[in-house]
Amino acid sequence: MNRDLLITELTFKAVRSSGAGGQNVNKVSTKVVLTFDLNKSQGLSEIEKALLVINLNSRLTSENVLILNCDEDRSQLKNKEIVTKRFLELIKKGLFVPKERKATKVPRAAIRKRINNKKNLGEIKKSRRKPNLD
Repeated sequence: MNRDLLITELTFKAVRSSGAGGQNVNKVSTKVVLTFDLNKSQGLSEIEKALLVINLNSRLTSENVLILNCDEDRSQLKNKEIVTKRFLELIKKGLFVPKERKATKVPRAAIRKRINNKKNLGEIKKSRRKPNLD
């Protein structure tokens, strides 16, 4: 993953933000919409693209385009920084491959200990019974 190349491939669009802000909301386009076309990216290898398609399936459009919004701040520049940071974290999480689990045997001592505990519990329960007076 080439981080600098990925950032150059991003497309930003400023849109009027909704919500609180008074007249500023009606005048200034502070909301930032980030779009990233996964298929056309040169910053990712084909393997990384396939991995991202699988891991980010719910966030991608049918054309494999990732769209992120940010309208947290009243500043367009800060919103652009926030959405870029969010994008990089999302890509990093999408490329994460968990380690394969190695199957291990249960140790003999653990098996022995479990069986002894079961026997002891059985003895305790047996001693609680009413005596057989036949």
